[in-house]
This record gives sequence, C-alpha cells and structure tokens, in this order.
Amino acid sequence: MLNVPSQAFPAPNSQQRVSQSARNKVALKPGCSLMDWIRLTKSGKDLTGFRGRLIEVTEEELRKHNTRDDCWTCIRGMVYNVSPYMQFHPGGEDELLKAAGVDGTDLFDQVHRWVNYESMLKECLVGRMAAKPSTLIHGSSNTQKINPSVNRSGRRMIGLYPSSPSTLLESNLPSSLLPPPTKDHCPRFDWFQTDVTVNITVYTKCKIPTSGITVVDLQGGTLRVEVFLGKLSYLLHLQLSHEVQEHLSENKIKKGFSPGRSINKLSKKQSCTNSTISSSFTEEPETVSHCIPVHTASAVGRVQVCMHKVSSGQWAKLGEPLESHDSFLHRKDCALFYRKCVLVSKTHVTHDTSVFHFQMPPGTVMQIPVGEHVYLKTTVKGNKVVKPYTPVDKILMPNSLESTEATADVFLMIKVYPDGVFTQHLCGLNIGDSLAISSPNGSFSLRPLHDITHLYLLAAGTGFTPMARLIRFTLHNVGNLRNTKLMFFNRQESDILWRSELDQLAEMEEKFEVKHVLSEPSDDWTGCRGRIDASLLMDFMSRPKESRCFVCICGPTPFTKLARGLVQQMGYCDEEIHTFLG
Repeated sequence: MLNVPSQAFPAPNSQQRVSQSARNKVALKPGCSLMDWIRLTKSGKDLTGFRGRLIEVTEEELRKHNTRDDCWTCIRGMVYNVSPYMQFHPGGEDELLKAAGVDGTDLFDQVHRWVNYESMLKECLVGRMAAKPSTLIHGSSNTQKINPSVNRSGRRMIGLYPSSPSTLLESNLPSSLLPPPTKDHCPRFDWFQTDVTVNITVYTKCKIPTSGITVVDLQGGTLRVEVFLGKLSYLLHLQLSHEVQEHLSENKIKKGFSPGRSINKLSKKQSCTNSTISSSFTEEPETVSHCIPVHTASAVGRVQVCMHKVSSGQWAKLGEPLESHDSFLHRKDCALFYRKCVLVSKTHVTHDTSVFHFQMPPGTVMQIPVGEHVYLKTTVKGNKVVKPYTPVDKILMPNSLESTEATADVFLMIKVYPDGVFTQHLCGLNIGDSLAISSPNGSFSLRPLHDITHLYLLAAGTGFTPMARLIRFTLHNVGNLRNTKLMFFNRQESDILWRSELDQLAEMEEKFEVKHVLSEPSDDWTGCRGRIDASLLMDFMSRPKESRCFVCICGPTPFTKLARGLVQQMGYCDEEIHTFLG
C-alpha cells in the first residue's frame, strides 16, 4: 500500500516547465509523423510479434532485446517493443536505444514524463515485468494486508486458467478440458491512498476491451468490485475500514482529479479512459456524473477505482474481507448480484417498443461488456419474475469515441406485448418506481472480431438490441474491418427500430450497410420483401477471397434456429457464428 503525497503539476523541475529548446529533436523522414504513427497503430498490424498476447518478461529476457531491430524497454513495470516506433521518435533512434533492454523509466521521466506513453505505445505492449520474489513478498501481498488468516490460494484456485493470460478472453473450451489453475495467471489487486482518496487497482494480466469489464457497488461501507474476464469473474468484496463518499460532487469531478498521477488533458482516442459516464477524465468534461470513477487502461490490463474519503487522513488498512473476497471463479458458478434501480424515463421508439432508462443507486457504476445482457427481477401479482434484456446505448452512435459503458444508467429497448405479464408490468411503472437489475451476464466473446474483415448481422425485431452496440464497437475498434452489414427483419415499416438512425449511419459510414426486409409490407414499400431464406442470404453475405467473416444472429427462437442452419449450409463453421439466445 502506497501513501501518495499531493504534488504540484507540473513539478518545479519538470521538463514541462523548461523551454522546448532544451529538447533535442531530429528531422523525421517523410511518412514518419505523429499522424503516420497513429495510422500505423490503427492499421491492425501486429507490432509486438505476439498477436495481442501478453507475456511476463524476466530481466534476463528483457536484456536480450537490445538492438535497433529488436528493441524492448520497460516503463513503470510494463515492457514495450519500441522497434516499430524508432523512425517515428522525435528525439531520434539513439535516445530510444539508451533504454534498450533495460528499465527506461528514469530516462523517460527525465525527458518527457508528462507524455501519455500508455496510449502512444499501447499496440507495442509485450507484457509486464515478472516480479522478483522479494517484490511479491513486500509489494502487493494484498490479501495478507487485510486479513492474514484468509487462505488465498484455497479460494482463488477454482475455475479455468488457460495456458496464457490473453486466452482468458478467448477460450471456448469447457472447463473439464482446460489445464489446472496456476497462480501466475490470477488477477491481483493493490491499493494506495492520499489524504483525501483511496484507490484500488486490479491488474488483470491480459488486455481488456475498451468497452470495459468492471462493476462497482458501494453500499453502506460494503464494497464489491467485480471484473469480468471472459468466462471468469474476479471479485473484491470488503467492508471498508472507514467511510467513503458513495458519489462525487460536481466540483470534484470538474477539477478532473486523476488518482495517483498528474492531471493532463487526455486524447479522445487514447486507451486509458475515465469511465465516469460519457466523457474522458479531462479538466472540463462535457458531462458531470455522480458515480465513482473507474479508470480502464485497456492495453495494459489495469482497472482503477477511486473513492473519496469522508474524513481526510491515513487509513491503517483497507478493510475486512467478506464472502468470496479476492476470488477468481467461473461466472457460471457465481451468483448474480442485483441492485435496486430507479426508472428515470421511457422513450417511445415504435408503436410498441420503448427505451426504458434506469438509474443505478448511488455508489454503483456498471460497465456492460458488448454482447452481454442483464436480468430484471421484480414481483408481479405475488410471483417473482426474472427476464433477460440486452442494454443499448442512449443513441445508436454516441458522439464520443470513449467508453460510455461505465455509467450509473442502463438503457433497455423493450417491446411491450399485449399479453406479456412482465412487459405489461414494466409499461405500468411510473417514473421513480424501482426494480432489481443484475450484473452483466452472457457468453459472447469479442475475441473472434479482432481479426475479421466482414461482419454480418442477422436480426429480427428486438433481436436488434445486441447488434446496436456491436455495430459501434466494430466500426471504432476493428482495424481490419472492411464491412459491417445488418439484415434487419420486421413485419411492417412501423416496426423497424431506430430506422432513421440506421439509415443515417449507412449514409455517413462507408463500412456500414443495412438492408430492411419486411414480411407484411405496405403496397408502397420498395425494399426487400419476404422472410429469411437461402436466396436472400446468398445475395447479402458475399465471401470475398482471403476475407475473414463472422456472423451474429438474434431474434425469436424459430428465426434464430432457421438462420443458423441456413448460414451453416453456406459453408460457415461453428467458430464463425454466434447466436444470441433469449
């Protein structure tokens, strides 16, 4: 646990306070500007040689990579392959080579400590330095700090532990076929404090999606931090030793407090995002949130939760462990956690479908992984009813490219059926009424999308809801993507959800297409008519040479089964198809 004193920024002797003439720059070759580097990192090219897999690097291994064409360096415990960056570095290759094969943190801090290297070098990340035995004992033996009597290994060694950290997000093997667990691949946590804040950092040991994977619940001094890693869940569950604020005041958010480091304005496209509602953690955010800030450094696999103390001063310990604290389990073996949420608004989308806007309680912030759903639970006529629904964003394509998923709000697009017991109950809720909403759940993995060139989405009715966030994710995050195509099946024009938004996106975004198919169209409908069949799909789902395709299907069960069978008949294998089941 670190006690971090408050510091002025920039520091008195910081390079940011000296004249720019103090820095030696070299003339870069044509095609080696900052924008050229950004384009290269967005191209999808493998800049590390590990295809996104993170490894632990020993000092001996680091020393081997010390040449111009094979140059690794370490900054604050993270190892980067800076060979591809050599020709783009404004200070020249010689400056980078000074840190070749060694820890370059001090050198980096002497020259430009304010630079956001995590964002600039995120595609060059090789992994984390392997901790020395002494570091493990004295550095972050987090469970022992809280309660030495807790048997950490007996609780954590349950579940599946793939052979490398990166496969946590991509393994499709059943648990019975996976190797036994190894402690090296377990996430770990640490905490540090200032006089006014307490900060918890979770190290996942693998890259994590920019859309986020964390849910925080703080109620009555009880803290739950749950981090979803594919089929696994890492949980921190504590009774805090002192009081903290369950929400932030507007003044504290506007000041742009960033725990544990100096404040600077963040790029709109960087990977280390502040997940407080929809803006990055800047000095003047566009929106103000009242939820606890969750900072996600996607490329380095780090999640940080910041809490403000009610009374300033130093804590002797973080708190006392509660049930399942510091556990790493199969999600299917974990009970769903519910919190009571309040209905804020209803917005009609079509004649029978609305977006229900629910607000989380103070102290709760939820990142919902793309493609996953939540459960709604309430009592209807004396009977408990639980139903799954897939959240959508407030609008189809939010203006910000940041992660907007960590919010105190959940938006659910729900069709109200005349004879639907649960949906009629929802429709009858008044603004201010509440019901219970679970943490995210689901089997969808983003891993197959990383290398695809073509994404085909087949949706019927409200089966569109998981596709909405998928569209946004692929357009913003899949570098090799050439085309995302949605075939949207409905009965009539009045049933098409977010039609104007979809049509507008298709006009503005060359990589996106939408094709509407109606089974009961009006006479003046000029679009496609009928129901899903082989001929429709053959025309729609072309498979260009050397393309990598993926298909997602969602709708009523008969539609989903038929669509999957037709896609399989076209030659797609099971690994290229995902069906969202209601």
